[in-house]
Amino acid sequence: MAYRVALRPELFLSFSSPPSKSNNGRRMAPIRVSMAATVDTKVETPKKPFSPPREVHVQVTHSMPPQKIEMFKSLEPWAETNILPLLKPVEKCWQPQDFLPEPSSDEFYDEIKEIRLRAKEIPDDYYVCLVGDMITEEALPTYQTMLNTLDGVRDETGASLTSWAIWTRAWTAEENRHGDLLNKYMYLSGRVDMKMIEKTIQYLIGSGMDPRTENNPYLGFIYTSFQERATFISHGNTARHAKEYGDLKLAQVCGMIAADEKRHETAYTKITEKLFELDPDGTILALEDMMRKKISMPAHLMYDGVDDNLFENFSMVAQRLGVYTAKDYADILDFLVARWKVGELTGLSGEGAKAQEYVCTLAARIRRLEERAQSRASKERRNMPFSWIYGREVQLK
Repeated sequence: MAYRVALRPELFLSFSSPPSKSNNGRRMAPIRVSMAATVDTKVETPKKPFSPPREVHVQVTHSMPPQKIEMFKSLEPWAETNILPLLKPVEKCWQPQDFLPEPSSDEFYDEIKEIRLRAKEIPDDYYVCLVGDMITEEALPTYQTMLNTLDGVRDETGASLTSWAIWTRAWTAEENRHGDLLNKYMYLSGRVDMKMIEKTIQYLIGSGMDPRTENNPYLGFIYTSFQERATFISHGNTARHAKEYGDLKLAQVCGMIAADEKRHETAYTKITEKLFELDPDGTILALEDMMRKKISMPAHLMYDGVDDNLFENFSMVAQRLGVYTAKDYADILDFLVARWKVGELTGLSGEGAKAQEYVCTLAARIRRLEERAQSRASKERRNMPFSWIYGREVQLK
């Protein structure tokens, strides 16, 4: 499901000396002046510094009261006992090579041919969804960076031995296999334009993400709880479609990734459940805050250098195919409200009680709004070319 963000594409231009700031605070490239023997001066054409291809609204930072940082530090033994066991030892984890042709094997080329033969039976719109999911996974450096902005739980040294830091690094290591596997599988399929995909990944990592979590672990763990379930659903649906199209190996690949996402969802929902236990008022207010903002997808700043509405167009294809839909968004909210027993919370402040009512009735409102939007939507078919599949057109709705 796509949510609109004010975006502005930028050109990538280099600069040779540190940028200055204009009166309105924007970064500007310096102006060089070349002094000759005469009084003539020559002003070189200003160059803009390298800047993200997508920019976002003004961001709020460090919104959690400082005294609550101690609560997260005190939870480190709890995280060691309850969260770290949800990680798998490396030797028990699947690796991308388990699902790919073995390069040293005499059957290597035959196995590639089999992948390509199966790939021919799968329609373009499925590949748009699969590539969008893969690009989302490949922007993993951004997600680890985001987790390390959260006050009280970040990895302070890059190799910290706190439970929170160990979780973040090991979670990242497990997630890293997802993009690796999907990337290689797509490459071998011969169905997608890898250079355009690689450009999209570079643009996306360069742009970052803005989940509006404000360095606040309350908001951050609610966001990751929602997102891990969303990716579990999305990968599960791509697995189901692959099976329907007859590619059982691809179905297995997507299914294994979905299983990882489910396990990671369990970890983040357990953390938020603990926050509800320790601070129900603060946590329900954080949940209300994130739901009023709307949960933005991790790849919402996606760009390929061509399509300024790439994420929205990809999201429309995913909605049409049932890979990830507005209904899924509402179902996730219902699931989390039930998982955290939000409706059973007592002793809340006045603001907390209002937040509880808002959150517990939101999913039903989302479904009603979606039904009205669908009834008003034009039934006219819309197609859009996607650079990921060599500019071939795919139906959006």
